[in-house]
Amino acid sequence: MNTYTKNFGALITLAALLLAGCGGSGGGGGNNGNNPPPPPPTGGITRTGVAAAVGPISGFGSIIVNGVEYETDATTSFIDDDQDIQETELKVGDMVLVKGSIEDDNTTASATSVEVEDTVEGPVTSVNAAAGNFVVLGQIVQVGPETSVDDNCPATLDGLMNNPPVAGVEVSGPYTVNAAGDTVIAATRFECKGILVEFEINGVVSGHNSVDKTFMVNDLEVNYATAGLIQDFPGGVINDDDPVEVTGTQFDDSVVPPVLTADKVEFKGNRLQADEGDHLEIEGFITRFVSATDFDIGDIPVTVTEITGTTVYEGGTAMDLGLHLKVEVEGEFDLDGVLNATKIEIKTSTAIRVTGLVDAPSSGDAFMILGITVNTAVLKTRFEDKSDIPDVPFGVGNITTGYYIEVRGQELPAGEITAFLVERDDARPETELRGFVEAGGENRPDLTVLGVTVQTVSGVTVFTDSRGDTEVEFATEDDFWAAVGEGSLIDVKGTETDTQILLAEEVELELE
Repeated sequence: MNTYTKNFGALITLAALLLAGCGGSGGGGGNNGNNPPPPPPTGGITRTGVAAAVGPISGFGSIIVNGVEYETDATTSFIDDDQDIQETELKVGDMVLVKGSIEDDNTTASATSVEVEDTVEGPVTSVNAAAGNFVVLGQIVQVGPETSVDDNCPATLDGLMNNPPVAGVEVSGPYTVNAAGDTVIAATRFECKGILVEFEINGVVSGHNSVDKTFMVNDLEVNYATAGLIQDFPGGVINDDDPVEVTGTQFDDSVVPPVLTADKVEFKGNRLQADEGDHLEIEGFITRFVSATDFDIGDIPVTVTEITGTTVYEGGTAMDLGLHLKVEVEGEFDLDGVLNATKIEIKTSTAIRVTGLVDAPSSGDAFMILGITVNTAVLKTRFEDKSDIPDVPFGVGNITTGYYIEVRGQELPAGEITAFLVERDDARPETELRGFVEAGGENRPDLTVLGVTVQTVSGVTVFTDSRGDTEVEFATEDDFWAAVGEGSLIDVKGTETDTQILLAEEVELELE
């Protein structure tokens, strides 16, 4: 029987927050138990200088959230699980609630308080490394290029299971729906814990049973019959669609669905109330879509400005909008609490990667690896330092030749990388490149990716296929060359022998 019971000791869990955000009529449906729970709204609300924002930290210097730099010189509190912390304890990828004031240009602001907000904490009960996810308290946690992973975690997802140093994980990120239709947490960061003193889940109530005192959070059943604290619910009653935070010390994974016995259930709605005329910039996934003029981001209803032609589109057009698409919307709330969009940016992110030694130091906002130009943007690129080099803070201005850097981003413009993550590590001999095979670039035995010639050697280079549930080696080299072609996404590990030449030890064919 997989029953997990923990006694209270040192307080190590973080209080997570799933915001109900700015509700309202006129914009469409909430969660009826069949729809996925909304992600935490991200963005900044401004009203006569007042600001609030929820999102992942993407950089420091002060703190950068949703493309806005919040100065922290006058910040009076940094809070984690109702406990005061130091600013230095904040990490890239942490979901935070920031309150303060913002300038008219909506790019710079000042924070008066910063509160860490995570989504789930508990033991890992299964791992699907091929799909890049694992399960915690019945929640599928999807790991991707935008996920920051703490140094205290194993090198692979498989290491999260049956590994005594890892009692569980703590995950930040919004809920969304993947291509298979599963509700998942799109992790912005996760950390591994050697000790768990309590379990915690943030989500939206569905299937509430007031007699048995149970409800569901996705695939987790919460039993609050013996909960000592039911807190802050309107009218003192739990209802479906309520955003909640649940904590407890007993979790039973031997039953279906798994059950968390709650010690506390707290209502987490109405943290960012909006009045008519309030300005909002929000980034997230479209969770309800009727048309290009009627959709939701999380549980925030959005409509397009009634005056035809006044809404600005970036990264696409209104025809590109649809369910599960990631967008950033800017606008103002009307009397009914509906966000009238004046700007919609369609977010696209291809998992292009290069890891290796810098061969040309930073010039402005760019540097080079493998002869590939890497472009950065101060408010959009996350810089993480996992090396022992004592340069603080780490940023594009101090990247120099010989640093071992990992870059993740998208191919933009063609042949270059626009980075959303730049990570410095201690030097290793291996170079890695992940990208799309260029036109005419599958000239056996060579491949061309981002202008780099990938040289393979018959009988030496290993060819693998990761397009299925598990990674397998191609039966023959001919099978690989029959499968690869222009536009194929490949991941290459090998040795840089010259500028833009990579001698491949392994070539892996992947799905986009």
